[in-house]
Amino acid sequence: MSLSGVVGGASPGVQGFDANTILSSRAANAMREAGFAFCVRYVSRGLGQQRGDLTAVEAERILDAGLALMAVQHVEAEGWRPSLELGKTYGSHAAANAAEVGFPAGVNVWLDLEGVNHQVSAEDVIAYCNAWHREVAAAGYAPGIYVGASAILTGDQLYWRLRMRHYWKSGSSVPSIPERGYQLVQRIVPGDVVAGIAIDRNVTKTDSFGGTVRWLTRAGGPVG
Repeated sequence: MSLSGVVGGASPGVQGFDANTILSSRAANAMREAGFAFCVRYVSRGLGQQRGDLTAVEAERILDAGLALMAVQHVEAEGWRPSLELGKTYGSHAAANAAEVGFPAGVNVWLDLEGVNHQVSAEDVIAYCNAWHREVAAAGYAPGIYVGASAILTGDQLYWRLRMRHYWKSGSSVPSIPERGYQLVQRIVPGDVVAGIAIDRNVTKTDSFGGTVRWLTRAGGPVG
């Protein structure tokens, strides 16, 4: 069953957070009261949502609290090796797991690109990202990329060589995206805990082409 709500583009300057912790109804409501308007939670790399990752029940709690919602897929441990075949596998799992949660078509599902083994070629990373994109887009979602530390790719490669149209800047030192720019910018503060939940903060932007992140929100939720 799909989650109810409206898929829309974010207004610029909206503050939200990403978290790797299950949100209770109390925590989700506390986040909204603290001034956050959206949340990014995790889908699993394996096929089927794993313990601790987003479920339909948690997604309902988040949306009921008035928070908009998007998903990001877990990345492997630092030193991993992207490839075309791995991109196909993880992309198909990201799409299937987003559907398991109940996300409707059009919502951003994010690829977390960080911690890549420095011996991996840029061509293999590009192949991974584009294969991942194809799988997620074929399922009807809006693929995006979180550009983290040790992503290997240059700004030119991230823009000119990838199929992506949605870019999320991590709190690490990462390349700018030429021509387009970022739609989501993260701020990492060690020990940042709100309502008992460890978070990284994020703010939305409209990129140079007028593009925005695409999230799910309930009627009466944040403008988007």
